[in-house]
Amino acid sequence: MAKLETPRTTKQKLTVAGLLVTLGVVYGDIGTSPLYVMKSIVAGNGGLGSMTHDFLVGVVSLVFWTLAIITTLKYVIIALRADNNGEGGIFALYTLVRKHAKWLVYPALIGGAALLADGMLTPAVTVTTAIEGLHGLAIGGHVWINSQLQVILVTVAIITILFFIQRFGTELIGKGFGPVMTIWFAFLGIMGLIGLSRDWSMLAALNPYYAIKLLISPANKMGIFILGSIFLATTGAEALYSDMGHVGRTNIYLTWPFVNLTLFLSYCGQAVWLQENAGNKALAGAADLNPFFDSLPASLHLFGILLSTLAAIIASQALISGSYTLVAEAVKLRFLPRFHIIYPTKFKGQLYIPAINTIMWLVCVAIVFYFRTSAHMEAAYGLAITVTMLMTTILLHAYLRIRKVPSALAGLVFLFFGAIEVVFFAASAAKFFHGGYVTVLIALVILATMYIWLVGGRLRDDYAYTNTRVALPAYKRQLDSLHTDKEHPLYADNLVYLTEIQDERFVKKTLLYSILDKRPKRADVYWFVTVNVTDEPYTAEYTTDTYGTDYMVNVQLYLGFRMEQKVNIFLRQIVNDLMESGTIKRQPQKYTTVPGRDVGDWSFVFVREELSSETAISGFDKAIIQARIWLQKHTVTPARWFGLEYADVVEEYVPLILGKTRSTHLQKIKRR
Repeated sequence: MAKLETPRTTKQKLTVAGLLVTLGVVYGDIGTSPLYVMKSIVAGNGGLGSMTHDFLVGVVSLVFWTLAIITTLKYVIIALRADNNGEGGIFALYTLVRKHAKWLVYPALIGGAALLADGMLTPAVTVTTAIEGLHGLAIGGHVWINSQLQVILVTVAIITILFFIQRFGTELIGKGFGPVMTIWFAFLGIMGLIGLSRDWSMLAALNPYYAIKLLISPANKMGIFILGSIFLATTGAEALYSDMGHVGRTNIYLTWPFVNLTLFLSYCGQAVWLQENAGNKALAGAADLNPFFDSLPASLHLFGILLSTLAAIIASQALISGSYTLVAEAVKLRFLPRFHIIYPTKFKGQLYIPAINTIMWLVCVAIVFYFRTSAHMEAAYGLAITVTMLMTTILLHAYLRIRKVPSALAGLVFLFFGAIEVVFFAASAAKFFHGGYVTVLIALVILATMYIWLVGGRLRDDYAYTNTRVALPAYKRQLDSLHTDKEHPLYADNLVYLTEIQDERFVKKTLLYSILDKRPKRADVYWFVTVNVTDEPYTAEYTTDTYGTDYMVNVQLYLGFRMEQKVNIFLRQIVNDLMESGTIKRQPQKYTTVPGRDVGDWSFVFVREELSSETAISGFDKAIIQARIWLQKHTVTPARWFGLEYADVVEEYVPLILGKTRSTHLQKIKRR
C-alpha cells in the first residue's frame, strides 16, 4: 500500500497560544450558559419573589454537580480518552466501535442529528439573550433599543453577518477568539467572586446534599422538571469532545478547571444577587429580568453586555464551524448525501459548506422570528442535546467493552450516566409543548435524511448485488481488443470510472455496458477508482491492481474521514508512480504546453441510475430508494465532490431494475 503525498499533521505542542485557542474554540457554548440558566430557573419557579437562600443554594449545587458529573467526569475524564487518532466527537467515536455491532449505527445517526439540530438553535438563543441586555439601556444619553422588535432585528442582522462571512473563512477573526473568551471567563469569575463575597455561605452548594434536598423541597415548584433548566448549564459539554482534534486533549485538561471555576463563581454571584433582591418590588414584575445583567454594577453594565455579545458571537461561530465538520464527517461515513465543501483557508479544520450554511441561516432566522424572546427559545433549548448525550453514552459503553474494560465496570458506567441523562431527558421533555417540538422537528428531518441515505444505499446494494455486478477480469479480452481497435476513435487516453469494486474484482455491470455497449469507448488505460473512507481521520494511501495488463487499473484510495477527496490530484501521483515502475506505458504528447509531458488526457464518466418502472420490490423499500435517488439529484454533483470541476466529465443515465421482474411474452396473431 503506497502513501499519497498530503500535508502531514504534527503533534500539537503545549503553548500559551494553544491554551488561548482552546478557550476560544471549545468553550463558547458552555461559556455563555450563565446568560440564561439562572434566568430560566427564576422564570420557571414563580419569579423573583420565590427566591430563598435554601432554594438558591440547592440550585447552585445542582448546577455544580451537573457540571462535575456530565462535563468533568463523563466528557473530560472518560470521553476524551476515546479518541480516534486525536479526533473526538460522536462520529469519531462511532468509527471506533462500528465493527463491534451493526446496530450501533443508529445511536450515531440519532446523536448526530440531535447535535446538528441543537447547533441551529444555539446562535439564536445566545445572540438574542445578549442583545436583550441592551433593551432600555441608555448609551450616550440615548436608548437605542427600546422594543423587542428592535432586539429581533439587531439579532437577525448579527446572525446574517455571521453566516455571510463564513464563505471567506474565519481564520483571521478566529485568532481573536482566545483572548476575547479569556477576558470573558475572567469577567465571569471576578463578577461572581464579588457577588459571592457578600455571602460566603453560598459555598455550601459544594455539598451534594443540598442538590438532592432541593429536588424534593416544596420550595421547588417545578419538582424534577427543574433539571430541564439546570441542564442548560452543561449543553456545551459535547463540544469539549468534538473539538478535541482541533486543540488537543492536554489543552482541554489544562483549561477546563479555569473555565469550570469561573462558571461556578458566576452562578454563585447571581444566586447571591437574587437572594438580596427577592423582596425588591421594583424588580418583581420585570418581564425582562436577567440575573446576569442585573447583578452587574451600573458602571460595568454596558461593558458586560458588549462582552457577552462578543462571547455569544464566538459561541455561535464555534457551533457553525462544528456543524460543518459534523456534516463533512457524516458525508464521508455515508450518512448524508454529498455537499459541496470549500476549504477557504489553510487553517486546520477550516471548511465551509454553502448549502449547510444557507440552511442553518434560514433556520436560525426563522427561530428568532418564531420565538421572539430568549425566554421562549430556552424552552426549546437543551432537549436535543440530552438525546445526543444519551447516544454518546451508548457508544461509550461499546468502546469500553472493546477496550477490554471488565463488563461489570463498563455496565456500571453505562447505568450511572444513562440513568442521570434519562432523568435530564425526562425533565427536558416537559419543554416539548413549550417550544421543544421545534428542535425535535428539526432533528427528525435531519435523522430522516440520514436514514434515507444510509438505508436506501444498503437496500439498493442488497437488491442489486446478485444481478448487476460482474467480474472485471472476465472482460480483459474485450477491453484489450477495444483499446487497440483503430476503427474506433480514441475517446480518451485515460478513461476513469468512479465506482465501488467489491472483493477486488466485482463492479457494476452498468460500467462495462457504458464502455462496450452504449458507445464503445476506446482508451489507452481504463481506470476503475474506489474511494474508501477509513476509521482514521487523516489516512492518505492507495493500492493498485492491473490484473496483469497495462490497460486496466483498479485503484483503491484509502482516505480518512476528514480528508478532502481530491481524486484528480491523487490520480496524477498514481499514474506517475505506475509509469516510473513500468506498470503502464508512458503517454507522450505531441501537442502540449508542458515540455516532456508523459501523461495524456483524462475523461471521467459517472453512471447515474434512474429507478425503472419495472422494479418489483416492496413499496416501502422502493420509496426509500426513490427518495435516496431524489436526494442524490438535488445535492452536489459527483464532479464537484471529487474535485473534478475543471476536468472532462461525462454523466450517463441508465435504468435501475431491482427485484424479480415478470417478463411479458407477446403472442403473434394473424391479421384479419
